[in-house]
Amino acid sequence: MKKKNKNKNNVISFPSAISKIERQVEAILFSASEPLDIETIEKRVQTTTSINKILEKIKENYKKRGINLICVKNKWSFRTAEDLSKLMSLQKSTQKKLSKATVETLAIIVYHQPVTRSEIEEIRGVSFAANTMETLLELDWVRPAGRKNVPGKPILYSTTENFLNHFNIQKISDLPTIDELSSAGLIDTSSIDKSIFGTGKFFKEQSLKEKQNIYTDIEEAIKKAPETEK
Repeated sequence: MKKKNKNKNNVISFPSAISKIERQVEAILFSASEPLDIETIEKRVQTTTSINKILEKIKENYKKRGINLICVKNKWSFRTAEDLSKLMSLQKSTQKKLSKATVETLAIIVYHQPVTRSEIEEIRGVSFAANTMETLLELDWVRPAGRKNVPGKPILYSTTENFLNHFNIQKISDLPTIDELSSAGLIDTSSIDKSIFGTGKFFKEQSLKEKQNIYTDIEEAIKKAPETEK
């Protein structure tokens, strides 16, 4: 049976209790978007205790942990321990506003996929801008989906799984129709080119479902109808 690790005095030591003021200072530093000087911390915490001593105590408590409390130019902040910095990777997320051309191109791909570059241009009525498709590929919302079996074999484009995840859509057929978007007040059908939403695979699937429903209704009606005399 293994023995418990004990110190020289045969007593197990536990971390000392953290005071209320220490917890407050710790919380302020964690939530701060930039390093704070002592004066700023003192304004947030009303106490007669030396803030400098509290900071030094917190610094000591975090000395061997994954994050350390450091002071640079009299300003304090929590940072990743220096020996663990290699595990961290800096990721910058920048919000990119999509151009009208990019949004229209995405809509066409979504509702007509798989679709070629020339087909997109034909629907939009204008040629591609230099970075329109590149932007969508970079966002991982669109991907090459093979080649169309026509002369020249142009690349077909369709949406990605990341597109569905980003917009919280389970499947393409869950997307709203142009009538649903219009009734919800999200688009103005008087000023939008309906061909963007018009004849793609998505709508073919919807039309097929509607036809199947019609046929089912007709079959049921025939079964229920009284037989005519011959």
